[in-house]
Amino acid sequence: MRSSWNDDDAAAAIDRYGAQGVGEDLALRTYSARLLGSDPTLVLHGGGNTSVKTRARGLFGEHIDVLCVKGSGWDLATIEPPGHPAVSLAPLLRLRGLDALADEGMVNAQRQNLLDTTAPNPSVETLLHAFIPSKFIDHTHAMSVLALANQPDGPALIEQLYGDRVACVPYVMPGFALAKAAADAFDSRSGLEGLILINHGIFSFGDTARQSYERMISLVSVAEDYIAAYWTRPDGFSGEPHGLSVAACFPVLRGLLARHAGDRWPSRWIFDCRATAETRAVVDSPRLADLASRGVATPDHVIRTKRLPLVLPPLQGPLEAWLRSADKAMQDYVVDYEACFQRNAAQAATPKTQLDPLPRVLAIPGVGLIGLGAGASEARIAGDLAESWAATLLRAEAIGRFEPLGEADTFEMEYWSLEQAKLGKSKEKRLARRVVVVTGGGGAIGAATARAFAAEGAEIAVLDVNGDAAQTTAVSISRYALALTCDVADPGQVRAAFDAVCARFGGIDILVSNAGAALTGMIADVDPAVLRASFELNFFAHQAVAQAAVAVFRAQGIGGVLLFNASKQAINPGADFGAYGAPKAALLALVRQYALEHGTHGIRVNALNPDRIRSGLLTDKMIASRSTSRGVSEAAYMSGNLLGQEVTADDVGQAFVFSALLEKTTGAIIPVDGGNVAAMLR
Repeated sequence: MRSSWNDDDAAAAIDRYGAQGVGEDLALRTYSARLLGSDPTLVLHGGGNTSVKTRARGLFGEHIDVLCVKGSGWDLATIEPPGHPAVSLAPLLRLRGLDALADEGMVNAQRQNLLDTTAPNPSVETLLHAFIPSKFIDHTHAMSVLALANQPDGPALIEQLYGDRVACVPYVMPGFALAKAAADAFDSRSGLEGLILINHGIFSFGDTARQSYERMISLVSVAEDYIAAYWTRPDGFSGEPHGLSVAACFPVLRGLLARHAGDRWPSRWIFDCRATAETRAVVDSPRLADLASRGVATPDHVIRTKRLPLVLPPLQGPLEAWLRSADKAMQDYVVDYEACFQRNAAQAATPKTQLDPLPRVLAIPGVGLIGLGAGASEARIAGDLAESWAATLLRAEAIGRFEPLGEADTFEMEYWSLEQAKLGKSKEKRLARRVVVVTGGGGAIGAATARAFAAEGAEIAVLDVNGDAAQTTAVSISRYALALTCDVADPGQVRAAFDAVCARFGGIDILVSNAGAALTGMIADVDPAVLRASFELNFFAHQAVAQAAVAVFRAQGIGGVLLFNASKQAINPGADFGAYGAPKAALLALVRQYALEHGTHGIRVNALNPDRIRSGLLTDKMIASRSTSRGVSEAAYMSGNLLGQEVTADDVGQAFVFSALLEKTTGAIIPVDGGNVAAMLR
């Protein structure tokens, strides 16, 4: 590894945070913590922790020795000074004299001594940071060190490589017991640069932020150099994908998860596939079943990945045969997880409530590792940790045998209340776990609709013939939104786009078929080619995307929603708009047909009839022309409805969301026009 420390950047951090009233110690603590967090080979997604011992002023202006330690919910990659809440140090040090301290007492003691009672809970390893006297302390889950620490002869190997630079600490559950064991190990030897916790990770310490950080880099480099003598990073896939496509199999898998979840557990999951050279080296190994049965690289990951991945068969043969094999593998996984819970819960000191038994990582030969989550963010975390697991495992196997913690210890960590607290208990948004495809997503209505669904927790795929416009919308939503260039009038492009959405997220739950264009002219004079082109975009394209969506819905077997932008032209045609209104009227018949034929599949089908929305269809130039021809102001023209209010693209987006949430409504045509008597359906 190479140190990323830069004196100019460190000085800039001191100045920047100093302007906010933050002292130099905490400024440098923040700076070096972010250096650690920026390296995924050291820490991932809230992992690791850091601290500094410094002084703060109390209520009466007195100086208080404090420990500023990483708080729960903060990520080292993005941490700011408030992410290291200050805890009065003296009361923490007195706790070392106790023979035992329950988790609840430890958390209570730490919160009682926060200088700011509104601060987040200090790390579960706060007492370890307190008991070791070094000013700066860093803790990571460096992959290369874990490859050493998960060896059967890990302590001997570590002593051989590091000599007196580090001391080993046998695995102890994080908390008070680990803090005392680590402090005892620190006291047993002078001149230590760090501690390596077997099956867990590494600590480094120093008198300055730079010293502690660069000791971490140096200690990890020792492990990397040793492994490099035995292992060569794979430079390509070790096998080729098999006959069945990911796009065909992922929705089926999504449906399997839902069926095995039943009514007790969440039924929809988002996928994140990792097909790197290292993940493929693991899943394509003939030893995959054995490797996948070992466990996590560090127990900190178990709450996000479960202890074991679910190994599925290669994508071979007829889909039905593969589905049966995958179903059996998933059933066995659920049964094994529940049996594991029963075995270990019976031995637990406190009652445990079983978590859902579904996997969080799938391993598919020829494909890769797939992280599962309630949303794209959570799936990405599982995917990152799965990728890290594969990288650690390969390194460990190259120098010996990957032998992580066993079932009992990992169970204790997974069901530890302080560990589960890291996940938070916030209520899911109304459309969480749903994947929404929006066509015409680069336009005003499409973009507003995509944003409205994203605000309700959905994952978004934006399709538009203008790829740049689709990308603009996606970027405005989140880093996880998918932008695809797609001409919905081209069935081949539609199929490719829907395959891409399934490969990215695992499946689809809601389609908003919104793309369209208004073509003008007297119906008796319209060029037949123009009329046909209008039907291609304003009718047949809706049919193409609906067919593609329904194919995915049926493969998943968990229902779905089709939503269409029909326009008021379907009910209340305007002069010179026959080429637009005729296919839109046909679209309403299509809506009713889908509702009629697919209600038994749990598929709901509704449409909106918007009117006078500023968009690519109704441009500023067109608004000016129409308002002038009618002798009214533009504002009066746009609000010419019963409510006397202009209807916006955001209103249409909210109406699409509302329609998606109507769980017992299908075949509905909902006007979004402020009140247009001529367009009323009854």
